[in-house]
Amino acid sequence: MSSYAAATSKKSLWREIRRYMPIYMLMVLPLLYYAIFRYWPIVNGQIAFKDYMALDGVWGSKWIGFENFRSFFNSFYFWELLRNTVFYSFGKLLVGVPVSIILAIMIYETNHPKLGKVVQTLSYLPHFLSWVIVYGILLVLLAPGDGLVNDVLKAMGQQPIDFLTNTKYFPWIVILSDAWKEMGWSAIIFIAALMAIDPTLFEAAAVEGVTAFQRVWYITLPLIRPVIMTVVILKLGTILDAGFNQIFMLYSIPVYSVADIIDTWVYRQGLLEFRFGLATAVGLFKGTIGMIMVIIANRLVKRFSDSSMY
Repeated sequence: MSSYAAATSKKSLWREIRRYMPIYMLMVLPLLYYAIFRYWPIVNGQIAFKDYMALDGVWGSKWIGFENFRSFFNSFYFWELLRNTVFYSFGKLLVGVPVSIILAIMIYETNHPKLGKVVQTLSYLPHFLSWVIVYGILLVLLAPGDGLVNDVLKAMGQQPIDFLTNTKYFPWIVILSDAWKEMGWSAIIFIAALMAIDPTLFEAAAVEGVTAFQRVWYITLPLIRPVIMTVVILKLGTILDAGFNQIFMLYSIPVYSVADIIDTWVYRQGLLEFRFGLATAVGLFKGTIGMIMVIIANRLVKRFSDSSMY
């Protein structure tokens, strides 16, 4: 009897597999991507603890313990790099997320659907621009000679400002340009969360005569709070990724003190000077900090609210 039940269960399993075979086939490419580009590099991460020599390979290079980590922590620029990286990461988080939420609410609440779609489409476009193009746009706007902003300042009788080489303005240009570039793309997930709200809640609020601000404050924001928490926790996981491409395009020697971040230093030390072990050690350090931040943030959110990632 038990063998008959096992055979029946086996046939049922194969029937279910054949039924969902197209879905399993769709999973093949993503699984290969993660296996090759995400999990296999973990094996090569051992060079963080080795004096990596290209001729000896990953497995043949000599073990040196935590020497690569000590080189990074004892670097003269370590605290400056850490300060700049954390500043830009938190700055982008504190500015970028609220801007995306406000944009999503404005698109959702507008009484002119066509205008909302136009704004939504236009806000997506900067995400697809490379930082090379964005740098060109910033030059057109902020160049000290013929930039649009400086033309306005000169017309008002003010002295032109070289924004991109001024340590006072450069950090804000980095944070605000990133918020402008990514706000439309980041707003997608919040718009999706808004679309899931029961519309009868808004109808009941309208009957009660609440204002638009009260509707957003007491209904919209509380209902999308779990999504906001999830986005913030995920961003904390990459808190030491301050945006290599952006900084690399925008920074220059005059603003090194406020612009140089861990990734740009690793690029110079690890790739230009072929110190791959050091670059890998810094990558492990960033990943460890990101994991700790996610765990702490998730526990805090779980403690003070009813939502969390796990």
